[in-house]
Amino acid sequence: MKNLVILGAGTAGTMMANKLRRALEKDEWKITIIDQFKTHYYQPGFLFIPFEIYNKQDVIKPKSNFIPPGVNLIYNEIDKVEADDNKVHLTDGRVINYDLLIIATGTQTRPDETPGMKDKLWYKDIFDFYTVEGAVALQKKFKSWQGGKLVMLITEIPFKCPVAPIEFVCLAEAFFAKKGMRDKVEITYVTPMSGAFTKPVATKMLSELLKEKNIKVIPDFYLERIDNDQKKIISYDEQEIDFDLLTVVPTNMGSEMIERSGLGDDLNFVPTDKHTLQSEKHENIFVIGDAANIPTSKAGSVAHFAGDILFENILSYIEGRPLMAKFDGHANCYIETGYGKGALIDFNYDTEPLPGTFPLPGIGPFGLLKNTKINHYGKIIFRWIYWHILLKGKELPVEADMTMAGKQKVSI
Repeated sequence: MKNLVILGAGTAGTMMANKLRRALEKDEWKITIIDQFKTHYYQPGFLFIPFEIYNKQDVIKPKSNFIPPGVNLIYNEIDKVEADDNKVHLTDGRVINYDLLIIATGTQTRPDETPGMKDKLWYKDIFDFYTVEGAVALQKKFKSWQGGKLVMLITEIPFKCPVAPIEFVCLAEAFFAKKGMRDKVEITYVTPMSGAFTKPVATKMLSELLKEKNIKVIPDFYLERIDNDQKKIISYDEQEIDFDLLTVVPTNMGSEMIERSGLGDDLNFVPTDKHTLQSEKHENIFVIGDAANIPTSKAGSVAHFAGDILFENILSYIEGRPLMAKFDGHANCYIETGYGKGALIDFNYDTEPLPGTFPLPGIGPFGLLKNTKINHYGKIIFRWIYWHILLKGKELPVEADMTMAGKQKVSI
């Protein structure tokens, strides 16, 4: 009996447990998945909690609901991996041996990495919405907030769901307009990127959208510290921006277990072949989802598309065949823009988000880089798809490889 061990029972790890349990013979492969937490969070839903679209109960379910029969589920914190000896050490003293290891430990927000972020204003006038605790605290704040300078700050890249801060300011604009106090709220989007997004065509479209909504964009801002007394964010070049209410995307880092194991880079992400998803250092370790250092979005859609490739390559590895399946960096993200509308982007390592139709050329029904009601419905429907199809490793009618069909090449 051989042992396949999956570290992390979030989106990516749960998906792979389902896919591989169906494919591998139970009398040949024991599959174990390890996670210290029992609650599974629908993280895209955190964004909606501050605006009272969702509540906490809408985004949580027991992890055990999604782990298939025949997979050994262990709830315990992982101390470290001894990759040279093929061992996983748990904090309760247990040692789990493996023949094949999948790392799916995700990424964590680290407000403690920025001076002044997690200080006396934390969850009073400074909030994140990348944790359920932060999103719920911000919902309570918005109920009584009388207006002022609302600043959305991205600390540094990479971070989970790169479009979420844009969605946040768009939803905030619509939320305060509905409350009849939009004229009392000055919304500013502050980013270390050179524009609203990372690629020129999408940046142009999204920048125009934010301008229409009277949302100011401040690019190239590299945060050094937060002054709680003066209520200012201060960059390394001493640029200062005042706030009354600050929402932040804290520094994102991989699991501290990765650092203890000597498997990560300076942000605790695992160096990973961006095409095969195999560890660059250990051939019997594969990495999926936010835990990898691959140069694409840290988003659930990436884990889904990469999961199809990883599945093929793990079967190839087990059978001693070359790893022929290649991940192209495919990412697909709906962008909530407020007022019952949304946008959609579809891109990969080599192709930036372009206008067009998705998934069917000329038909859609979704419009790429278009602000439409049907795109909003796509975002809303995705929650059902996530719980019932994606987590369970079932097939979706979208190919893992990005296609140029339906896309229009444009120049800026």
